[in-house]
Order: sequence, then structure tokens, then C-alpha cells
Amino acid sequence: MDKLTSYRQAIAPLPSTQKLWPLYGAGFENLGRSAKPVDAPVPACRPDQLLVRHDACGLCFSDTKVIAQGENHPRIRRNMKQEPVVMGHEISLTIVGVGERLRGKYHVGERHTIEADLSFRGQPLAYGYMLQGGLSQYTVIDERVLNSDHGNCLLPANPQRGYAEIALAEPWACVVAAYTLSYRSGLKPGGTWWIIGAGGAKRYQVSAGFDAAAHPARVLLTNVPADFAAEIRTRANLLGVAVTDVPDLARLPVEQVDDIAILGADPQVIEAVSPHLAMSGILAILADRPMPRQVRVDIGRIHYHRWLYVGSTGTDIARAYTDTPVRAMLKPGGRAWFVGAGGPMGRMHVQRAIQFAGHPRIIVCTDVSDARLSELQDSFAVEARAKGIQLVCLNPTQPAAFAAGMQPFAKGFDDIVALAPVPAVIAEAATHLAPGGVMNVFAGVVRGVMAPINLDDACGKQTRIIGHSGSAKSDLELVLAKTNAGELSPNRAVAAVGSLDAAYDGLRAVCETRFPGKVVIYPNIRPFPLTPLEELRTKLPAVHACLKNGCEWTNEAEETFLRALLP
Repeated sequence: MDKLTSYRQAIAPLPSTQKLWPLYGAGFENLGRSAKPVDAPVPACRPDQLLVRHDACGLCFSDTKVIAQGENHPRIRRNMKQEPVVMGHEISLTIVGVGERLRGKYHVGERHTIEADLSFRGQPLAYGYMLQGGLSQYTVIDERVLNSDHGNCLLPANPQRGYAEIALAEPWACVVAAYTLSYRSGLKPGGTWWIIGAGGAKRYQVSAGFDAAAHPARVLLTNVPADFAAEIRTRANLLGVAVTDVPDLARLPVEQVDDIAILGADPQVIEAVSPHLAMSGILAILADRPMPRQVRVDIGRIHYHRWLYVGSTGTDIARAYTDTPVRAMLKPGGRAWFVGAGGPMGRMHVQRAIQFAGHPRIIVCTDVSDARLSELQDSFAVEARAKGIQLVCLNPTQPAAFAAGMQPFAKGFDDIVALAPVPAVIAEAATHLAPGGVMNVFAGVVRGVMAPINLDDACGKQTRIIGHSGSAKSDLELVLAKTNAGELSPNRAVAAVGSLDAAYDGLRAVCETRFPGKVVIYPNIRPFPLTPLEELRTKLPAVHACLKNGCEWTNEAEETFLRALLP
């Protein structure tokens, strides 16, 4: 039996110690000891636990946020000097030990991945944040994973698939989730609704969502035209809904509201009240005249809190929600623009747009790196052409060529996916939305980061700006199914590989955007430096020979790699 077969079956004796990368606080100086991993015992497996071996771990930009923020990171809730964090949430693992209470249900040698964004008894316990992650060789998992609030988050992996393929199912799930977002199409039943007069002088109405079938539990009124305020009070009285006058925008009697209706075109009012939106809150603007200026919008909270701005030039508040239902899926046969497409996640979005059903007719990719744009063309141009998709790659740092390249799309884009976390870039791109167009802010812009947005387009052109963060268990299951069926190849995202010792350099590379694709760490191989795939030609020629087209990671390349480097 060769060592790869033995490794896959997990039949070799377990070591007593392992290496891992603890993070003791913010900053790379707190990662490991002197930029090296540390030695730790391989944990014993209790009766209600599984001992698992991490086979591959993808490095994520989210990991670098933990390094940058330390204990200020929203997912970290402990003293990191006393209880360091071991990152790594993009993982492929193998069961190597089964506690006696779990025997028969789980078996040594079974392969799995984990839905990382889990919680237990109401407490968030994300894998690689609060639970020890993939930048370690071994860990134990228990009921917090096996019986999480979302069910069993240990998901079976097909043993015929590669370790990198399974590890990269997690970032792929985030990409898939971006196109499955759903939003309310009316006032939140049982929620809090705030109506604010802002210079509008029309006779307003609400044709749905405030009746016996469904209605908010509380209504707040500020400067609402007298006739409409009287109508709201009458209907609220019949429905048993509490109504509160709020004469001062700065003195709200509640911390958050689910829905805000602005009657008029007043940017200052919109900016003042937006911070009161709850998670998944919606702000509806009814304005029949242009606003005097752009509105400073919290792009970070559109991304993380799922805020939504809708609008109408009419007088019916309900129509602001329903005139243009919010879609997250790319418009079939439409024009899609991926802003910042050259990075790892951008490449995944472009790959998805080409490979999934209902693809656009035109895909424009922009990036500030000619090298990355060239790699995008090399990777996807032939496949796009075969599907009748026009693939255009442009560099905005070359103004003349960029303007000429964008000129054919002067009517705007049906979809814009923002992958660059730069507010000015996001704001400028939003001006290119076509009527009914949707911008999806996928880039993780920090909460509180503002960008000037023309919200007149939300009213007159019915454009929408939506945002996304993370994924659900169902998204990961879908990616695994598509990978098993051969409909999706996560391996195409791999750009560099290395051993656990190379994780420090790998995370630095992610910070520096050194590679156009993903860095994958193999925690249980012998020390091997972080190596881009093209350099395997000289370092491991037999592995390079197994790459697809000399540049794409394959399961055959991984097998050859592991045979060469497993201890």
C-alpha cells in the first residue's frame, strides 16, 4: 500500500504532537511564534467527539481581517492572548478517531467539510474563528458542530474528489449565495414602520401591507402631511397598532426600525435616519423630483446588514416595494459588469456567470492589473465564446482604452457585481446601472464606510443596490453537489500551494493580493514553501505535468503532489 492510499484511509498510527498557527492578537507579529507554527498535543477524542485531520485549507481575505482586527473582529469574543484563535474555515478534513458514543454513525477514513458559519444554542461559533480551524493538523469536533442550531454542519464529501476541491467549496458557496438573496416585497409584519415627511406635498397612500392581512406592530410619524397622518391613525386604530409622534429625528423612541418611508427628496433626512434601520431594513423613497445632491449611503451595512433602498416617483408606498421586485440572479441574456474581477473571488464570479444556466450575453471584467486580466482571458475566453458570451476585459487605469471599451455599454448594465472594497469605485460603478439594474456589493466594505449614491435612480430607474456576506448550509450543499456532478470545478481557483509552514507567507500573499487565485495549504505534508503553480515546472515537474493546460490545478496534480510530499 502506497503512502497516499494509507493517508486516505487514515490507517497509520496517529502522532502525539501536531503543528498549528495560533493568533494571539492583532497583527502578523502575533501569528505563531517568530513567524513559525507552534507544537501542540494532538487532542484526545472524548466519547462524544470526533478527531479530524485537516487535509487542505484555503486561505481567505476574511482571515486577514482577523489578523488586522484581533479581538475587535466581530466574530471573536475572547481574550486572544489566553485563548488564541486558529484560523482556517475553508477546509477539507478526514475523520481519524471516533468517540464511543458516535461509533456506527461515523467511521475512520470518512471525508467531510464543515459549514463554517455555525451557531450553537444561539451563540455564534464560526469554524476558524471561535472553533479551531484548518491552520492546524488535527482538532476535535463535538455537538457544537454535529448538533448546531442549523443542524449537523459536518457535511459528507465525495472521496473521489480532491482535497482542494472540497476545501474551496466554502468560498464557492459564498459566491453561489450572492445570487440567491431574497428581500421583502412589503412592510414587515409585526415590525416597526417610520413615516417621515420630507417636503413631499402629494396625497400619499399605502395600498398593501397595512391592513388586516398583514401590518406592522408599531408606526412612528414625523412631519407627515396632516391628511395622510389622519388616515394612518384611523387605520392603525382599527388594527390595534400603536402610533407614536416623533417630532425630532434625533430622538427616536426605539433603537431600530424595520421600514422607513421618506415622503420627499431630502438627502439630509435620508442620511439622518438611515442609521436607525434594523438588520434587513428597507428605506422607501417617494420622490417625484430630483434630489439636490447624492446621498451618502453606508455601503458596509448594505453588505453586512442587508439594508435596501427602494423608491418610486408615485404616491403609493407599497408600490415602491413591488414595482420592481429585487432580484439577485444575473439577468439572463443581459449585460453584467464585474468590478475588480481579477482577484480570487472575482474569478469565481466570472466562472459562475459563464458556467451556470441563465448566463448573461455580455460579461465585462475590469481590474487594475493587466496581468490578471490576461489570466482571466486565458482561463475563460474560449468557454465564454462557445456559449455565445462576449467577454470584455478592461483596465480603468488606462483612461482612453477604458472609455473606448465601455462606450458600447453606454445604456448601462443590468447587473454590476462590486468585488473591489473601494467606496469611490462602487459609487462610480453604480452610475452605470441600466433601468431595473441591480448592483451586488460582494466586497466586504467595513460597516460605517459611506459612498455617495444617486438615489434618484432608485425612484426613477428602479435600480437596486444589494449586498451579501457569507453563505448558508444549503449553499455549501449545492456546491458540493455540482462539484460531484462535474458541473463545477473549484480547482480552477487554485493559484498557489504550500505546506502548513507556508501559511504565514500565504496569508501575507493574500494581504498583498499577490496571486489572482486562491492559496491552498496542505497541513500534513512535509515542509514545502508557498509556490505558485507555474513554478512547479522547476520545483516539482511531475506535478506541473498534471496541470490542465499547464496552469490549472487538477486532482491528478494533487495526487502527484501528495505522493511526493507526504511524510
